[in-house]
This record gives sequence, C-alpha cells and structure tokens, in this order.
Amino acid sequence: MESIKPARVRFAPSPTGRMHLGSARTALYNYLLAKRTGGQFILRIEDTDFKRFVVGAEEELMQGLRWLGLQWDEGLDVNGPFEPYRQSERKEIYLEYAQKLIDTGHAYPCFCSKEHLDKVRQEQMKRKENLHYDGNCRLLSKEDAAARILNGEPYVIRFKTPREGSVIAHDALRGDIVVENKNIDDYVLVKTDGWALYHLAAMVDDHLMEITHVIRGAEWLSTFPLHVHIVRAFGWEEPEWVHLSVFLKPSGKGKMSKRDAMDALDSGYSIFVTDLEKLGYPPEGVLNWILLMGWGIAEGEFMGLEEMVQKFDIHHVNPSPAAIDFAKLDYFSGAHIRNLSNPEIARRIRPYFEKEGLKVDDAKLIRIIPIIRERLVTMDDALFFAKFFFIDQIEPALSELIGKNLTAEESIDVLQRSYNILSSLDEITPTLAEQPMRLLVEEMGLKAGQVFGILRGAVTGQSVSPPLFESMEIIGKEKVLERIRIAMDILAGSINL
Repeated sequence: MESIKPARVRFAPSPTGRMHLGSARTALYNYLLAKRTGGQFILRIEDTDFKRFVVGAEEELMQGLRWLGLQWDEGLDVNGPFEPYRQSERKEIYLEYAQKLIDTGHAYPCFCSKEHLDKVRQEQMKRKENLHYDGNCRLLSKEDAAARILNGEPYVIRFKTPREGSVIAHDALRGDIVVENKNIDDYVLVKTDGWALYHLAAMVDDHLMEITHVIRGAEWLSTFPLHVHIVRAFGWEEPEWVHLSVFLKPSGKGKMSKRDAMDALDSGYSIFVTDLEKLGYPPEGVLNWILLMGWGIAEGEFMGLEEMVQKFDIHHVNPSPAAIDFAKLDYFSGAHIRNLSNPEIARRIRPYFEKEGLKVDDAKLIRIIPIIRERLVTMDDALFFAKFFFIDQIEPALSELIGKNLTAEESIDVLQRSYNILSSLDEITPTLAEQPMRLLVEEMGLKAGQVFGILRGAVTGQSVSPPLFESMEIIGKEKVLERIRIAMDILAGSINL
C-alpha cells in the first residue's frame, strides 16, 4: 500500500479498565499504518470520565504497549508538538471550541434539570419511544441563555443536530452509513462541571493533532454520525474513519463477557495483555495472533512486526466479527518461540526458574534449550520441561518408578541393571549410553517404554521430559547415578511397608 502522505494516527484509550485484546489490536493497526506510511503513532489518554477512572490502568496500558513493541512517537511521556496528550489537562481548549459551536449555532446551553429529564424519559418509555432529549432548551434565544448563565444556573452544552435530512458518514471498511438526522439526539458535549465528553474532546484533539486516520473500535459506530456532524460543523477536513470488527467469545456466539474472561483464565488463557505476558506468551506471538483476527489474509501466516509493517493495508481489514481462538494463540506462540535464537530463549525463560527459587547455571541453561525448544508453547513451559535440571535432589513419586505391567521388585531390577551399565561408561552421552540400554531392553524381554519410563522417572522425577539420554548428559554421570540410587531406595521402601 502506498500513501500520498504519511499517516498520523492515535491510540486513545480511557484508563477505565485493563488493556484487553481489542485495545491491543486497535493500537497495533494504528501503529502499522503509521510505520507503513512513514507517519507518526500517537498515544493520547482520554481520562475525563473520572467516575470510571481505575488507578493503575494508565500504567498498565503503557506497559502493555511497550511489551508488545508498539512504542509511540508522540504522546504521553514522549515530547511532541501538540502537548498535553492527556485530556484532563486540556479542559480550557474544549470549552473554547464548544463556545465556537454555540456562536455558529451548532450548539446551545441546556438548563434542564434532572427532574425534567427523568420525567421526559419516563413519558417516552410509556410511549415505547427511543429515549432522546425533548429539545426544551433548543430554541432559547442567545440573550435568554446568556442571562441564565449570568444568573448562575447550571447548564450543559448540547450539540444542535439538524432536524431535517440525513447525514452520510463514510467508513473505510463499511462504506457509506446513512442516518436520518431526526434519529440523532442532541448529545451533551460539555457537562455542568465544564468537562467535555468524548464526542467533542476527541474530535477537537484529532483536528488539532492533525490526525489523518481514526482507527477505533466498533462501539463508536452508534455515535459515528454525530462525530461527523461535529467535524463538519467546524468546517474541518474529515479524517479517514475506520471502525474495526468486534471480538466474539471462542464459540463465536456473542461478545466476550466478564464470565467468559474468568473461564479463559481458569483454562490458562486471558483476554488481557499483561496476563498473557505473565502466562509466558511471547509478544511476537500475541501480535501475530491479534493481527489476523480481522485482517483478510491467510490465518496461519507467520509474521514478525517488521513484516507486518511491510504487508499492512488498512483497506484489507475485515469488518466482520472475529471469534477469539486460543488454539491459534498457542500455535503462533510456539512458532515465534522456535524462531528465536537459543540465547534469546534462555534469556526469556530464566526469570521463570528464578521465580521458583532455583539457582540457574547459564552454561547449563544454554545446553538445555536445543532439547526443549520444540516443545515450548509458552515461555513458562520451560519450567515444566526443565525444572529437574536445577534441583539438587529430586523425590520422584512411587507411581513414576514402577513400570507399566511391572512390580516394584521388577522395576528395581530394571534400575539396578541400568545403573550397572551407566556406571561403567566413561560419561553418559546419547552416543555411548543409548545402544547398551536398548540391548538391555531386549535382554529383559521388555518394551523400551517400560525401561526408559522407569529410568525417566528416576532421573527427572516426571513421566514427561525432554529426550532422556540428552537430559542425562546435561545432568551429568555422578548426579544421574545418585538419582537412580535414590529411586531404588524409594522402591525398596515401598516393598518393605
């Protein structure tokens, strides 16, 4: 995609909750368009909804963006030409532009009391009408309004939506959206406390910050015609409007709810970005996953961030609802982990071992990566597959030491014969150890799974592990023999009970 001019886009979240997948995808698409066109990606915080403000939400948003690698060019904590980038610091700017709308007849002060508005709503509900403002203050003269303001009456500022005709709002993905003006309410732009609502503040900021494309969630489609009216009332050039698809729950039936989010977390998944980080998903995999939920290219296409930038085209985004598929998250997560170098995987998985209080030997960790990397779906999977390498003394469960269809006595015999073979070797390596151990399997008339299963339980303490002989080589001959002796003692103790 080639653009006539660099795109200026903004990710403008409200700090009213946690950063979820929808927000992450919106940020990603904005970022990709900016980078694809050599433009700017701006982070703006829309924080004037003080009642819904959540402490720590702003920090989580910034942390999530940085973890994903979506660094902004302008905005919060980054100097830019259109500061401040936090709406709570721009109150006077919005009041100035609200007054311009009043002066040009596109807005008006409304003095209606809560009691009056409640009464109007109740009457409309009885008549089964759509709730809307009754226009009581719409025809007040400027002189009357000014006098009442001077008298100290509280008021809001409403947009004076045309009553005749219709508005055509063009969405880049959905085409023209035509709405009759009589169906658009006279929305409040500024509250009685002087704080502007999103409908005014965002439009003003987008204009002043020279935003060329407004890429945002589908929840804004219902007030999209109003926003177009406001921009046109000022006589400004409209940005290109892009409303992204909604995310559906994994079943594809309905939007994700709080209950669905809890169920996902119980299953080892999450719709929240910082949770995915804690769960061990690599940011590259998360980005690849959310990129394709709503983008009309092959669903399994593997891409890093740089390739995403090169291929991205906003007009290929699909407006149809996208179901959240956690199986695809696992696929992309594993694929991106395997795309990392061994030292980089080691760097990323090390904290999971340290969090468990394990002392990690760097040289040993590097040796482990080649035998576990193909098994990793998340970074913390490394703990399951490789924890036993860094434990001085493991205590395998009795069930891990008794071979399938074998008794405890027969299992001890397997371990004793294995011990004799392994102790006779100069060192335990796959080359030196595997052939004589397979000969032992034949001599005992057993299956490899029986013998190696018992040995795996003794050496690793678990029934699933990386390749056995490679693991024993890393553990070292002395430690392997010590673990086999301990396992035989456990089996012997069970016989004497």
